[in-house]
Amino acid sequence: MRRALAVSAVTLLAVTLTACSAAQPPVPSAGSPESPAGSPGSSAGSPEPAVSADSAAPTPGKLRFTKLTELAKPVAFAVRKGDRRLYVAEQGGRLKTLDGDTIVNLSGEVSAGNEQGLLGVAFHPSGRWLYLDWTDASGDTHVTEWAYDGEKATRRRDVLTQDQPYANHNGGQLAFGPDGHLYIALGDGGSGGDPHRNGQNLGTLLGKILRIDPRGTPYKIPDDNPFVGKEGARTEIWAYGLRNPWRFGFDRDNGDLWIGDVGQDRWEEVDYQPAGSEGGENYGWNLREGDQPFRGGKGRELTDPVITYPLHQGGNCSVIAGYVYRGSKIPWLQGRFLYGDFCAGWVKAAPVDELDKDAEVGRVEQLSSFGEGLDGELYALSLEGPVYRIDPA
Repeated sequence: MRRALAVSAVTLLAVTLTACSAAQPPVPSAGSPESPAGSPGSSAGSPEPAVSADSAAPTPGKLRFTKLTELAKPVAFAVRKGDRRLYVAEQGGRLKTLDGDTIVNLSGEVSAGNEQGLLGVAFHPSGRWLYLDWTDASGDTHVTEWAYDGEKATRRRDVLTQDQPYANHNGGQLAFGPDGHLYIALGDGGSGGDPHRNGQNLGTLLGKILRIDPRGTPYKIPDDNPFVGKEGARTEIWAYGLRNPWRFGFDRDNGDLWIGDVGQDRWEEVDYQPAGSEGGENYGWNLREGDQPFRGGKGRELTDPVITYPLHQGGNCSVIAGYVYRGSKIPWLQGRFLYGDFCAGWVKAAPVDELDKDAEVGRVEQLSSFGEGLDGELYALSLEGPVYRIDPA
């Protein structure tokens, strides 16, 4: 059984932004993901710096972060069926390939706050449509679709929009699940402490993960969404009780869902939803932060986090959820979940059935996101600019 893990960090990293209080998490300016795009920390021993392909001898249990290119504040990663290119979203508004091509340029339309901008990207399973999550000049969220033939993005239309009361906690992750539906992360609307109590309010999309079919007018609600037919509830909702689910990812092997939810003042957390779930999990915010009551809040039938670690220790500030490794290049990493912290810089790997046996495997300064290739190999993005391929050390 997967257990909540309290991680003790020992490496102190000076940062200019934190990802936990009134205005922060993923996707940030040049400082942190509660400013986002992310933030890092470490557990036992001294963390090792990220290394390039031509330095460091092979070391069991460590990873090599091979720099592929450098972009302007890369925050999100995607791949497309039948396409060998790797796509990366820059927070300033451009979707680019690692070859240097610009596919979409929203730089004249996105807002430029610390946790605003172009925040997420996903391709339809068919490869025929492209989706971006971004905030406009007023700070409101758009999920926008383009038809895409591998060369040009055309026929733009908004699939979903959401007013944002504050500039922070915008979420931004987009991903198609094993069921072919589009999952969308939205934070609680921002400020600090969830002043509008959006996390527990089923009448708003804020503080939720949504599940929709984007090929509709403007989209369709799957009939088996958990709140279909429930009076007063938004039927797009798949899971709730989230503060700022900056990054989440599906296990390509079995469909399990891993969610990194950026904390407020004390705890960072990773939440888990097993494949086959009917949805509707309540992850507790703002009744709870991590696995502890928040400001005296109580709730029933809350789904416990599977990993928690303390904010501020060792510079921790914003959890960045990654993927369960299912590639072939790194045999010892098979079946381990990768995650990190934006500010502290550590990257850890934990066996999915023994999460308390996590270990630091490397470092990425200002880690903003992980990415997964079509072959199951993993990548890491730094808000400072580098895009890394994760290799055996």
